[in-house]
Amino acid sequence: MSEENIRGVQSELASRLFISDKTVSKWERGLGLPDVALLSKLSTVLNVNIEEMLQGELNANDTVGGNMKKTKYFVCPVCNNLILATGDAAIYCCGRKLEPCVMQKADDATKLNIENIEDDYYITSGHPMTKENYIAFVALSTGDRLELVRLYPEWDLQARLTRRHGLLLYYSTSKGLIYQNI
Repeated sequence: MSEENIRGVQSELASRLFISDKTVSKWERGLGLPDVALLSKLSTVLNVNIEEMLQGELNANDTVGGNMKKTKYFVCPVCNNLILATGDAAIYCCGRKLEPCVMQKADDATKLNIENIEDDYYITSGHPMTKENYIAFVALSTGDRLELVRLYPEWDLQARLTRRHGLLLYYSTSKGLIYQNI
């Protein structure tokens, strides 16, 4: 990038933050740091998470061959928001950084009932589905697709998923992410 282009970028950033371009230049040369009061606005302008910005290095994920079975699932412990990532990601919800859920294999007590109906799997369970303890989603993950049904407390656990070989995943608010092979 030419020196003229650099000055233009510095000037644009400075005007968006209501500071001088000399201040931005000092930051880039390592002669100063942004004031803490500017961090929120700076992260918004640069479209970068504050935590990653403070670490000083932004690395893009490598593009690799995809496999939906490697999808990472994040569930917010506050609002039960479900977020999926097909690669490495820093995920935040309700002001908290979320860690990907760790899958555990279903045992006899947690397995869902699977019935073949036409070209679908009909998924049911006797799970009580109370506000305090319910299955938040059921998903079928195959090599190239993910089919997901969001579930809600106080509804019967019933879902129809297109019949394909894959991994049946479900998230219990009390036990976490559970899987069983189909």
